[in-house]
Amino acid sequence: MIIAIDGPAASGKGTLGKRLAQHLGYAHLDTGLLYRAVARVLLDQETALTDRDAAAHAARTLDVTHLDDARLRGAEMGEAASVISAYQPVRDALLAFQRQFSRQEPGAVLDGRDIGTVVCPDADVKLFVTATPEERARRRHLEILNRGETADYETILADIRRRDERDMNRSTAPLRPAEDALTLDTTQLNAEAAFRAALDLVEAKRR
Repeated sequence: MIIAIDGPAASGKGTLGKRLAQHLGYAHLDTGLLYRAVARVLLDQETALTDRDAAAHAARTLDVTHLDDARLRGAEMGEAASVISAYQPVRDALLAFQRQFSRQEPGAVLDGRDIGTVVCPDADVKLFVTATPEERARRRHLEILNRGETADYETILADIRRRDERDMNRSTAPLRPAEDALTLDTTQLNAEAAFRAALDLVEAKRR
């Protein structure tokens, strides 16, 4: 079984995907980490993010064994990933790995921005997880503060809106719900309520 979860930045799709996978005994892949890892390669090499050829090469030769690097979760890497993820050669290079991952038994949960539309268009369950930009910024702000770091809410909100604009209007695999996706708005839901709502949707499809 393949569960595809898409949604904008800080919508909670990653946390939701991980919890669903753990509950169901499925494999889980946060596909955004792949793009962040490609961006990390460019930044470490001090290569401009606008260098499409270098980005494509980094994607083709990416070492996927270090996706647990805490640095990938930072704001800098998220912004950089948003830039290079718009390059078609980068997406093409990562597509085969994502599709191979999705074929694991007994099932797999993949979250990202084009899982239900491009990566796994035949997924058994497609969820589009969203929340208002203000709520997503509030969550991200709280997450950073809980790590003992400092952050400005207005700066985070502006960053989220900028990423939404870039993700939804890029020519390559723009962020949008698949036609048969089930939308889950988590604006008024905490993590537990969102998980239960998503699990209900998945179980309804499994029956």
